[in-house]
Amino acid sequence: MSKQSSSSQHSGNGNLTRSLITYDMEVTEKEWRQVEEQVERLLSGQGSEVTACDVGLEQSKPANLRKTVTYIVCAIIFNEKEEVLMVQEAKTDCYKQWYLPAGRVEVGESLEEALRREVKEEAGFDCEPITLLLIQEQGPQWIRFTFLAKVTGGSLKSLSAADQESLQASWWDRQSALPLRGRDILRLIDCGLKYRQDPWHPVTLPVDLSCRHVVQRLVLVFTNAEEQIWVLLIKAPVLHLPTAAAVKTHAVTWAANVVVQEAMPSAYYDQDVNTLGVFSLQHNGRQHGKTDGVCFNTLVALVPDHVQRNEDGEKVEWMGTGQPPPVENPRYVWHEVQKQTLKEKLLEKTKNTSILPMHSLY
Repeated sequence: MSKQSSSSQHSGNGNLTRSLITYDMEVTEKEWRQVEEQVERLLSGQGSEVTACDVGLEQSKPANLRKTVTYIVCAIIFNEKEEVLMVQEAKTDCYKQWYLPAGRVEVGESLEEALRREVKEEAGFDCEPITLLLIQEQGPQWIRFTFLAKVTGGSLKSLSAADQESLQASWWDRQSALPLRGRDILRLIDCGLKYRQDPWHPVTLPVDLSCRHVVQRLVLVFTNAEEQIWVLLIKAPVLHLPTAAAVKTHAVTWAANVVVQEAMPSAYYDQDVNTLGVFSLQHNGRQHGKTDGVCFNTLVALVPDHVQRNEDGEKVEWMGTGQPPPVENPRYVWHEVQKQTLKEKLLEKTKNTSILPMHSLY
């Protein structure tokens, strides 16, 4: 291969800078193994330090809480009767209406610390998160993290303790008439009940690793009918999973589309790029403006669009090759997963979507 160069952005002391790298390298068996080990760590809910951002950094601003990003935490807590903890709003625009304990993450807080504080302030209880249930996003500037949690102490907030945070808290049987601030929470409550009865994804809690931007690290896979599975990788400076920065004009998960467009532009419009969910997420938040970012370690499936058209716009029969679309950008390479245990885990996650869901509200 002739020597080709491209820019990649690397982090040093929390800052992302640019450096020139080349692609005249051979990929070694040792590098394949290291990447497969990293994928296995992410699959098990662990994190991996963000050392580079490969795509989109020029269009992305560093995450700065209350300026460029807003994170909301929301708690779903049940008692032994499967009643759900609700709080009565004190805010003038929704006064006396009911909602789940929820609020903004404050500067310097981790997501779990914010959750504990909001539940204590609004409902009077101490709590511990059990797992994340759902991530919803409207681009990097608004992301809501919904947790299933349990009471560990404290007492139910009564009207006599009313303040600017809430008027009171109550257990709701989900049948009695209750004026709700928003009906969006009914779906969240159902989600919590279903998880309690039959957990469909592993316990997933934030990993304490810092990140400056909101980024998506992709385990981007292509599978075929013979149950072969390939993962898209970037070759240099060492073989690694692509990491793409979120931009405020698009959903966080749009970053996966940008990677596919860069890697295989000719095939892009013949493929569906589906972010199936989140293996793990990384957030620290301790240093304002420097560690306010989040890294979402995601499973993304590249699926051929079976409805394809010719130059005249007429539908044509799709003839699959069973192979991933060829990479056109020398930065990228497909790697067929050989390790049987990893292959089985990835295929199972891809088929059953047994993974923390991430929904775009765009």
